[in-house]
Amino acid sequence: MAEQKPEIGSIGWIDLTVTNAQEIRDFYSKIAGWNYESLSMGEYEDYVMLQPSSKTPAAGICHKRGANAGLPSQWLIYITVANIEESVKSCEPLGGKLIAPIRNYAEMGKYCVIEDPAGSVCALFEAK
Repeated sequence: MAEQKPEIGSIGWIDLTVTNAQEIRDFYSKIAGWNYESLSMGEYEDYVMLQPSSKTPAAGICHKRGANAGLPSQWLIYITVANIEESVKSCEPLGGKLIAPIRNYAEMGKYCVIEDPAGSVCALFEAK
């Protein structure tokens, strides 16, 4: 059975990128009841936070390192778009700006981080 692509316009994921990822992982484990799995990033590990009963991934808690070094420490939603290049091309003329360039995300697709005209930050994601 082929895996279904996420619906355009849907929020497909949420990450929190911080300098103290282990501490924040433990914080959310206690207050939300989340368990976690480590996700290797090469020289360090980020965390996939899991819902306690189903073990379904709920969110990611990431270190502010490597490609994530310049991201703000806030919950970052990933909005699914049809064509990431077209969405980025429309961003600046509409008053937004590109915060982190388009990058490949393993076998899943491409993403980037933008800021809207109000200063809010989100990621755009195009699934393969």
